[in-house]
Amino acid sequence: MTKPIFSVALVHYPVYNKHREVVTTAVTNLDIHDIARCSRTFGADRYYIVTPVEEQQKLVQKITLHWQSGWGATYNPKRKAALDIVSIVPSVISALEDMEARVGHKPRIVVTGAATHNKSVTSVELAELMREGDQSFLLLFGTGWGMTEELFDSADYVLEPIKGVGEYNHLSVRSAVSIYMDRLFSRR
Repeated sequence: MTKPIFSVALVHYPVYNKHREVVTTAVTNLDIHDIARCSRTFGADRYYIVTPVEEQQKLVQKITLHWQSGWGATYNPKRKAALDIVSIVPSVISALEDMEARVGHKPRIVVTGAATHNKSVTSVELAELMREGDQSFLLLFGTGWGMTEELFDSADYVLEPIKGVGEYNHLSVRSAVSIYMDRLFSRR
């Protein structure tokens, strides 16, 4: 078994709103920091923030640069290390192309969501595939009310949904990323 090669992408477009309309969601400061820290902790080589909105891209750049250079970098070197893997891209295709250029082959696409799908795999099954070492993986996490059906249709795998104890199932994306990362990569 080898160390899995994987990247994480937080998708702000194309996603659904609560009326099932395709929208672009806003980037949040907490998602930038917390998902970068989680991604770095579990070995991701890149954390893509996917948004086509130029003002949102500038916001992400401003936040990350604060912690990567100058006072922010010296004040909190661990945050700098986490944010060093952040990459801002306008589309999922851009993330795929960047990852393919970096690793030398097309990565497998893994999407996540709150519903089961005919391509669903368990965390255990995906972890085994990832440890085989001959492939790379791009893990897509959606914002808003989830990624579009087109993204699910284009995926190689859909991770089984995280289930709680009742019918309510609407975790923050930061929580979902942390839970999935632990299930896929923790040493037990």
